[in-house]
Amino acid sequence: MVLLKFKSEAPPPVILPAAELSQLIKTNLHYPETYTHPFVQDSLCVVPVALTLSNCSLARVEVIIDLRHKSASPESVEVHSSFTWVGQTQHHLQLRPQEVLCLTLRACFLQPGVYNLNTPRVFAKLTDQGAMCETSQQTASPALIIINSA
Repeated sequence: MVLLKFKSEAPPPVILPAAELSQLIKTNLHYPETYTHPFVQDSLCVVPVALTLSNCSLARVEVIIDLRHKSASPESVEVHSSFTWVGQTQHHLQLRPQEVLCLTLRACFLQPGVYNLNTPRVFAKLTDQGAMCETSQQTASPALIIINSA
């Protein structure tokens, strides 16, 4: 009879499933529901919008926010999409485990109407995952703002 010896191996690296990788960062937009602006006197209406980012994981996460994306979703067909983000259009940052960070963005409107502000694309990856590409984070439902003319 021969005794077998089992050699212990290092555990494989933890790789989260794609579904979990798309839920690393929770986003929330804070803005006024309606905003009144005197377009006759000033053709550009700039509204501050707060973007809150919450790291839902227990690891450090790298985040890229891209504001240059135009939404092609069916919801944007029924609302105006002719607004733009002004200022810095890309943000690259790191969030510590369970850290919450708030960025102030600025949306610029040229005319009264109803707009969907939920156009920022947010990508995230675990910092220790090396060269693994970022995963697009799930987006919430439309974030509608009503711009009125004074």
